[in-house]
Parts: sequence; structure tokens; C-alpha cells
Amino acid sequence: MAEAHGETSPGPPSNRERSALHRARPPASWARPVLFAVIVVVLIAGLGRISGLLPSLGNPFSTQSVDRSQPTLLEAIKDLSEYRAATGQFQVVLDVEEDTPFVPSFVKGERTVFLAGGTVDASVDFTRIARGEIEVSDDGESVTVRLPPARLSPPRIDPERSYVVSRNRGLLDRAASVFADNPTGERELYLLAQEKLAAAAADSDLVERAQDNTRAMLESMLGSLGFDEVEVVFERNPAI
Repeated sequence: MAEAHGETSPGPPSNRERSALHRARPPASWARPVLFAVIVVVLIAGLGRISGLLPSLGNPFSTQSVDRSQPTLLEAIKDLSEYRAATGQFQVVLDVEEDTPFVPSFVKGERTVFLAGGTVDASVDFTRIARGEIEVSDDGESVTVRLPPARLSPPRIDPERSYVVSRNRGLLDRAASVFADNPTGERELYLLAQEKLAAAAADSDLVERAQDNTRAMLESMLGSLGFDEVEVVFERNPAI
């Protein structure tokens, strides 16, 4: 019998061979980046439809330039509302004497020396800025802010720094205090001390210091937002 010589053609691969070939084949290098890009486009398009951030779905990569500098500036200043720019610490010595006409003080009368310490704040109202008291130049390089003058808060008496230094009473007053002790009225002393501290704060440079601090703060803050020139203008105090 004659033998047949020649190459034998291989048959179709089995299922096991096909599975091995599939595992051995490296994944396409472009598959994952393309898939990632498609997912990003779909997400951006969906967000654009929901929030209106994109002009259209036809071109999800289109950009829109929006100048948000001024709204961000206004929101930052609104949050401050009132800027406490300076605090002054004051001390006053009260020497209060109560006498009865034609009666010697050692019989009826009272003299009290009271040391009062407290603080006064100087603040600037920023709510005016929300009503348009800010001007930005056309080129966006300079800004002008107009503010009301700094104002002083009512004095706050510190009980830890306030006390009676001395008190002298006449015979009748000392006898009366045995039944109803009212040492010259502590409340009256505190009220008088508040008046003295308020006057001392008004005569000091606390307002000017507060306005200087406010100007420096705004120049630093607005300069960090990109403005080359910052001008802060305070209105004149009508009381001056």
C-alpha cells in the first residue's frame, strides 16, 4: 500500500484552545483610555443637562468663560458683615462724694473712690458694600471700596478690673448701713464709669486706628484676588 506524503491541515481549535488563546492575547492599549473618555463625556453631558453648566450636548468639550471675581468678592465681604478692627482698653478712677448742705461730712456724707477698667471696640459696617458701594475698573485691575466711618461700641466694664478703692462715710451713713447697706449704689458707679470710658474712647485715636486696620485688611484681601490697585475711602463722620 502506498503511503500518502504531505502536510496535514489542522482542524478547528477546541473550546479549551480558544479559551487559552483569549487569555494569552494582550488587551488593546487604547481600549481603557477610550472607555474612560466615553464615561467622562457621558457624565459631563449628564451634568450639563441637569445643571445647565454646558451650552449643549452636541459638543460636551466646549468651554464657557465666566468672570466670577466680583461675586466671590461680595460674598466674602458679606460674611464679615461688621469688621471689628480695633479694641481699646481703658481705665478710669472715679471720685464720687455726696454731702448734705450745712452738715459736716463726718456726720453725714459719703465719698467713694472707684477704679473701673473696660474695653471699647471700633467696628466698620460692611453691609453697605452689598448695596453697590464698590467700583471695579473696566480693565479689572483696580477697585474702590466706600465705607462708613468706624463706630465705637458701648464700653464693657470688666468686673475683674473694677473695684472700690476706698469709701468714707459719716456717722449717720455708717449707722444706716447696718440696717440697709447700699454702698453708694454700685450700679450708679458702673453707669458713671461707662460714660467716662465712652468719652475717653471718643477722645482717643481708636477710630483712626480701626480705619487704618480695615484699609490694610481690604488691601491684602482684594490684592490676593488679583487687583493691582485697591482704594478704600471712608466717609466723614458727621459728628466731627
